[in-house]
Amino acid sequence: MKQIGYLLLLVVVLFSCKKEKKAAKVVVPEVIKEEKAPPIIKEFGYILDQFKVVKDTIKPGDSFGAIMDTHGISRARVFEITNKIKDTFNVARIMAGKPYMLLKSKDTTEKAQVFVYQNNKIDYTVIDFRDSIIAKKRKKPVKLVEKTASGVINSSLMQTFDDMNLNFLVAYNMADIYAWTIDFTRLQAGDRFKVLYTEKFIDDTIPAGIDQVKASYFEHIGKPIYAFRFQNDSVHGVIDYFDEEANNLRRAFLTAPVKFSRISSRYNLRRRIKYYGNKVRPHRGTDFAAPIGTPILATADGIVTKSERRGGNGKYVKIRHNATYDTQYLHMSRQAVKVGQFVRQGDVIGYIGMTGNTAGPHVCYRFWKNGREVDPFKQELPASKPLSDSLRPKFFTYIEPIKATLDSIQFKPQEIL
Repeated sequence: MKQIGYLLLLVVVLFSCKKEKKAAKVVVPEVIKEEKAPPIIKEFGYILDQFKVVKDTIKPGDSFGAIMDTHGISRARVFEITNKIKDTFNVARIMAGKPYMLLKSKDTTEKAQVFVYQNNKIDYTVIDFRDSIIAKKRKKPVKLVEKTASGVINSSLMQTFDDMNLNFLVAYNMADIYAWTIDFTRLQAGDRFKVLYTEKFIDDTIPAGIDQVKASYFEHIGKPIYAFRFQNDSVHGVIDYFDEEANNLRRAFLTAPVKFSRISSRYNLRRRIKYYGNKVRPHRGTDFAAPIGTPILATADGIVTKSERRGGNGKYVKIRHNATYDTQYLHMSRQAVKVGQFVRQGDVIGYIGMTGNTAGPHVCYRFWKNGREVDPFKQELPASKPLSDSLRPKFFTYIEPIKATLDSIQFKPQEIL
């Protein structure tokens, strides 16, 4: 019996060893990982891997020529480039603080071949001088995202937007829209708003500013005022804001051609002028003092009839608004518009200067009514052009779903006072 037991034990051991040997022969297949090709990085329309890339920022005192010289471009070639592209890009106007990118050859010369200047987050200019010289103005792809916001005023509009972490540019837009109907320096606690707007994004994530405020609702001292963006002049592309009854929220004229300025001298037909030896000379304008270079704004829509330099007026612009009204802006450092150009209320038409007969930087604002210079502050100025009867059906159809969206925006429970 013992011998049988030993034999059985031997069989079990041998079988186990055989099984272990068989298991040892199992071959695990080798996993071969596929190497992924590196991602192709493109920027401004160029594959960056094909160049040596230099990214920098324009520094105070930098010039296009100096930057090119640093990267191996001769003065003769720089002159050729600047002369060729002058109608597309004025290299003398590159600004400190603006980013730029240089694409250089990958050989030992590392010679600059492409210059990209970023005007702002969206607009950029490409100068490609590898062979022939080409300059193009381009834009980064922008995605528009529709957003809504609402709030209740506790102190100021800006403070409310800040407290709610909303884009302050929307507040600025709303202040412009309601500039003639609401005094934003005298808002009341409990005033509230709703707004529908579109925001711009680059690469889906980088904010690039506000595109437009499509509509808004502002309740001031219990009075609700709607505002809807609508094009009321397709010829000139004029867009205004109207309430739910198609009344224009804008007035015909701004009260001043300069923001954040002071009146240094009013319209006065018996004013004594130091420049002329303190003699009495009629002053048929209103002087708005501001630092040199401050933008001067068109106070109303119109056509530029003069943009020149003449005598004591210095550099000036004159605008014809309609058959009744003209305005004139004197002593500019430079004009920003040309004769025949259509300008909108608030457009920059020039900059504060001291050209002509003037003792300090200001704009002399002159106002004509029926061909006679008058004091604009003593005029019964008209409201802005109303929406034409032919456009009213289209307007009411257009705003119906937008108004429904605005009305559906709810104020948060904690905002209700």
